[in-house]
Amino acid sequence: MAFFDFEKSIQELGEQLAKAKLLSDKSKIDLSATMKDLEEKIQQEKTRVYGSLNGWQRVQISRHPERPYTLDYIENMCEDFIELHGDRNVKDDKAMIGGFAKIGGETVMIIGHQKGRNTKQRQYRNFGMPNPEGYRKALRLMKLAEKFNKPVITLIDTPGASPGLEAEERGQGEAIAKNLMEMSVLKVPIICVVIGEGASGGALGIGVGDKVLMLENTWYSVISPESCSSILWRSWDFKEKAAEALKLTAKDMLQNGLIDGIVPEPIGGAHVDPPFMYEELKKTLLHLISELKAVESELLIETRIAKFSAMGSFSEV
Repeated sequence: MAFFDFEKSIQELGEQLAKAKLLSDKSKIDLSATMKDLEEKIQQEKTRVYGSLNGWQRVQISRHPERPYTLDYIENMCEDFIELHGDRNVKDDKAMIGGFAKIGGETVMIIGHQKGRNTKQRQYRNFGMPNPEGYRKALRLMKLAEKFNKPVITLIDTPGASPGLEAEERGQGEAIAKNLMEMSVLKVPIICVVIGEGASGGALGIGVGDKVLMLENTWYSVISPESCSSILWRSWDFKEKAAEALKLTAKDMLQNGLIDGIVPEPIGGAHVDPPFMYEELKKTLLHLISELKAVESELLIETRIAKFSAMGSFSEV
């Protein structure tokens, strides 16, 4: 498993524990007391380290290469997933996936950003950065869900919408803006979950919902810490300072009234215990689906619009 700089003390204790186990197996010496002591120290160190993470450290965890991606959640939370392709205009965007599936017996339309695990997959998925056709595909699937009166679940994990020239030529801004408008008045329940990175309009393009949640170690912001640092200080060296100023963590977002809840992760991050994360998110989604399905569509839309309209602060001159 990959470790970050702030996890070095945990890594060192883990290596000591592994050596003690190996020595015990080879020499047949009883080192159970030593191993138990090391396990307790590891747990204490994890509690200390992960209990005081700053914004930049949570950004790092959200980008861990072993963290579950959208397809991992679909495969482990859903049954009978049928992936649907194409925007019926340009092509099928591999950075945005979606289709009908069942979660605990509930049929839903699940849509999300998809990253890659290796170089070839990352290129295939465009690093999880959709082009306009990705957002148009997402909207097509949402409209299909509305037609059959099925809830929509979106899983957000992107460093941003594709910034390329071709994306702009095909109407990137218009595609995202249209999604915001259409999602605001969609007649079925929408639940949005940030499972990794939630950057800028790339995330917001599938981020308008009745309930917007974030996993504990994720971030959601108009700009990444690195880009913010490069604009304000002409260098990436101030990314940690930028991360704190942006107030992009789940806790910050909840305190500012920009999300509706936080889904707890196993200590150390979702990648440490994926089965726990799948089960926790599945349980949360089923509860919210049941709650939102009981609400009339007109009231659902009114409440959704009112919620987003009330965000932020302004004064009239």
